[in-house]
Amino acid sequence: MSKIKKFIKNEAVLCIAAVCTVISAFFSPPSLDYFGYIDWRVLSLLFCLMAVVAGLNKCGFFSSVGAKMLKGQKSLKFVSLILVWLPFFSSMVITNDVSLIVFVPFAVMILGTLKEKKYLMRVVVMQTVAANLGSMATPVGNPQNLFIYSAFEPDTTEFITVLLPVVAVSFVLITAVTYFLCKGNGQQVAFNEETHCNRLSGWLYFLLFVLCLLAVFRVVHYLIILGVVTFFLIAYDRTILLKIDYFLLLTFVCFFIFAENIANIPQISQFLEGLMSMSPFFTSLGASQIISNVPAAVLLAGFTENWKALLLGTDIGGLGTVVASLASLISLKFYLKTEGAETGKYFILFTAINLLFLVILCVFALIFLI
Repeated sequence: MSKIKKFIKNEAVLCIAAVCTVISAFFSPPSLDYFGYIDWRVLSLLFCLMAVVAGLNKCGFFSSVGAKMLKGQKSLKFVSLILVWLPFFSSMVITNDVSLIVFVPFAVMILGTLKEKKYLMRVVVMQTVAANLGSMATPVGNPQNLFIYSAFEPDTTEFITVLLPVVAVSFVLITAVTYFLCKGNGQQVAFNEETHCNRLSGWLYFLLFVLCLLAVFRVVHYLIILGVVTFFLIAYDRTILLKIDYFLLLTFVCFFIFAENIANIPQISQFLEGLMSMSPFFTSLGASQIISNVPAAVLLAGFTENWKALLLGTDIGGLGTVVASLASLISLKFYLKTEGAETGKYFILFTAINLLFLVILCVFALIFLI
């Protein structure tokens, strides 16, 4: 029984998605049509990207880059900025959740080595905000971007252009707030530990990552890349197959089916369509606060043609509550495992910073972008 409770706690979104799917099946009985509801392209690309990034992480690529950036004598505020900038920029290509899986433990290690753990809470909160906002810059930065990019097939330049102003403002805000929170007293710290990267594995996985990007931008068919990545993992490194988040993929399957079933119920379909016609931005932003931004994007995509408002609503909607972005739960779990973790203070700081960014970016988006 304890294992079941633990699973429900760790995979709450999957469990909710499964329950919603089962309930919706009473109104739209299961059939072979369900297979057509699933966006196999999105699932395949997510599988490939998660596998390749897991391989890059395993060979030490990311920690090696981070260690080289921090090496030598630097001020504490500059170290804090580097620790926050790393997930901001890396999330653009390796997704927000993966960048936090990599760089939150890295920050714990760095600040512990420097004996500056008093700044850990502030750095982790800012890393979370940075990963959620930096990831909006590209189609591969987070799952909802990949889904919207695949579902609406917008021009790539237009897609990035819509998000670029928000990303630029976010970077300025993140830098300013991190500087204020972690300014210290001007003390200098030194970090000189070495981390190593397996060069052969690193280059192989980097090549696979480039191939994945070609599939995302529709230069190469996604099934070809799926076959290449799967064959490579089986032949070269089967352990990576155990590091893929299959529960996330299953969550997508559930919400794909649930969204189509909902669309087949006239009353609910009309209600959601009405909300999206009034304000797709605020509807998607509000839904993200409750069910998180990835399911919100999948659920609401069928009720609007305004992909820009849906994209901005779910991306900015990753701010706010701790469940607004699933990536936020990852950094929370890492922080709570550290010695001397202060849960109450973390939630207060997390909520305050997120609401600050949410309000500023909402106003910015409404004035300049929507």
